[in-house]
Amino acid sequence: MRTDIDRLQTFYASPLGRMAQEMIARRIATLWPDVRDLDVLGYGHADGLLEPFRSGARRVVSASPDGQGIVRWPADDRCACTLVDEERLPFRDSLFDRLIVCHGLEEAEGPRRLLRELWRISAPEARLLVIVSHRRGLWARAESTPFGHGQPYTRLQLYRLLEAAMFQPTASARVLYAPPLGWPMITSAGDAWERIGSALWSSFGGVLMIEAVKRLYVEPGGARQPVKRRVKLPAASQIPGG
Repeated sequence: MRTDIDRLQTFYASPLGRMAQEMIARRIATLWPDVRDLDVLGYGHADGLLEPFRSGARRVVSASPDGQGIVRWPADDRCACTLVDEERLPFRDSLFDRLIVCHGLEEAEGPRRLLRELWRISAPEARLLVIVSHRRGLWARAESTPFGHGQPYTRLQLYRLLEAAMFQPTASARVLYAPPLGWPMITSAGDAWERIGSALWSSFGGVLMIEAVKRLYVEPGGARQPVKRRVKLPAASQIPGG
């Protein structure tokens, strides 16, 4: 059973949720600094992460799985959100250039089937960003947050799942090194936690972010294609204006 929309909304309205969203959004901004004239999809609960793209992208759409529920988005403009069946997404083939999945994969009934649907609606060379709770981090154990529900992943597990769905991983990052507690001393110091955590215990970030590009073919014999760009995204402290 999916985490419902009321619970997601309540979390992201809290100081802890706002901190988490800000840390994730900063990493996305470094990865995709320019989406002009591109079509962008957010799947799961990605409304807050889509906001920065509204001014530049050609089209921005928020899709929520039907077991989760939905709220109108954006609140100040024409509705650009829809409730969907995760195995029958209501979009034509090869439509989106950038896709963000947040709170979408961990509780999916068929993760590989969902990824194949996302592959279908991705344009050639489209880039998918999957944001999931990290099995080795504290947030996967915190049921008071949305990241404490569903199936957490290690980087290797997510790589394999993406490759099986014909996406090629290209970049990875771990974020949310702060403990998942709403104490002011934690929520007001997100930058410091990210800086210290990425330097001292980089393998234990609470959230895993993997970017992957759509592949159009499978090599004979099922051999893997080489990863052309497997890099770590810069720490929050290295982001201009952070």
